[in-house]
Amino acid sequence: MSARRRRSLALAAAVATAAALGATAAPSATAAEIPLSGYELTWGIKQSYRTYVTTFAQGAFTPTGGARQAENNGAFTFTGGTGTYDSTTHATALGFQGELNITSTAHGFELTLSDLKFDSGAGRITADVERGGTTQDDVPLATVTVTRSMTDMATTLTEEAGEVFGSASYPGAAGDPLTVVKTADPEPEPSPTETATTPPASPTAEPTSSATPTAAPTTSASPTTQSPTPTPSATASQSTAPATRGEIADGTLDWGVKQSFRAYVTGPVAKGEITASDGATQAAGNGAFTFSDATGAYDTEAGTLKAAFKGAVTFKGHEHDGAWSLNLTFSDLRVDLTRGKGTLSADVDDLGETSQDVVLADLSAPSAELTARDDVITLDRVTATLTEAGAEAFGGFYTAGAALDPVSLAMTLTEDAELPAGTGGTDGGNGTGSGTGSGTGSGTGGTGTDGGSGATGSTTGGTGSTVGGDLGGSLASTGSDVPVGALGAAAGAAVAAGAGAVLVLRRRNAMVE
Repeated sequence: MSARRRRSLALAAAVATAAALGATAAPSATAAEIPLSGYELTWGIKQSYRTYVTTFAQGAFTPTGGARQAENNGAFTFTGGTGTYDSTTHATALGFQGELNITSTAHGFELTLSDLKFDSGAGRITADVERGGTTQDDVPLATVTVTRSMTDMATTLTEEAGEVFGSASYPGAAGDPLTVVKTADPEPEPSPTETATTPPASPTAEPTSSATPTAAPTTSASPTTQSPTPTPSATASQSTAPATRGEIADGTLDWGVKQSFRAYVTGPVAKGEITASDGATQAAGNGAFTFSDATGAYDTEAGTLKAAFKGAVTFKGHEHDGAWSLNLTFSDLRVDLTRGKGTLSADVDDLGETSQDVVLADLSAPSAELTARDDVITLDRVTATLTEAGAEAFGGFYTAGAALDPVSLAMTLTEDAELPAGTGGTDGGNGTGSGTGSGTGSGTGGTGTDGGSGATGSTTGGTGSTVGGDLGGSLASTGSDVPVGALGAAAGAAVAAGAGAVLVLRRRNAMVE
């Protein structure tokens, strides 16, 4: 990683720390607070918990009062978010409407979550929890690794979450990703009078579009959403137009490949590992990957972008006598876009045989336009759809047309421009999977906003990872004494009856041949 890139990450961390300290040290000035409304929060708590409730616990989730759940036992969305954005500390505080009632027939528990709140300065989610006729206000359920885009943010469950959801294994465990998006018309911009009286919080009060990960939430990928109110400093910075074409100075690509595939590889069926290397990193909790050091060219007038990224990610599973039946590596990732449409390609190494420039996915960006702000082009939640060649690379594990995880891109156009904080690789080191499963159960993956990134094929990876994750702790806390080994065998049989068997048999045959 270049020295300039390290300085960028160090600056982002310093700004985030300063903002958080500033938020706790003294109340924000009234003039610095911009009212917000029309936001939604999507969070699935933990996918293995949802599977546990609806299967072993013989329970149900009932969202009311503006809350909803994605199909196939997916994530939950809470609506009507209102709050404030502090232009001094760049912190956002939002409260959301809706209640979620959770019941179990087999284990006899019932609880209700309401008044969910998200605080980017504190980096946490809280909720009022009602149990046994008693309500506890503002219970911290998870800490949040806040990102600039506010989409697919990594969460870590708290000790209180372990008590609420009945599992001693939850404290410190990865929860589902969290997304906060604007879904209604933007609020009016602050008046010139308010702008003039707003004092800077610190020397880090630079243009919002490239500063702190706790910046104001960005919009969702939906074509109907609008941009949120820019801060005065961001408005001023956008008036300087960058060059319309040239070479990319630096950049990153965030992509999780496919959530259900990651869960399958590290789950109790494949019992494998995931390794990010050569400039790629993986986010904590078996999260998404970040590929770095982009090179290439752009033309904002023509709407074209060609970029290549350093880094490799390797998936290994099904070890037999020291050899892996599944051994798949993606490297040299390349993106080619024209007017929002294009492809994602990579070199694919499958059991030692390398194929170069395999087109893994067709890409579709939310907008056909390429817009540079502060000499940075960002594209969030670009839809990725598996191609025929990509399906072959996965050994038939998924079929062509399957939804892969969305892609996010950030490219600097000048040496002095700062990359925004990424969603992957911030805490993951080299990202070697633990082999215990990430709890990706059946149903939709991702955020649940648009069906999730794991909507297709999630049954294969999810069934195994649910059992291999934290389910044993959940059952133990409710008094059940179901052997995890027996559940693992049952899960393995279920997967073998589906697409998992196709992959395993293919890998074994390949080794024999």
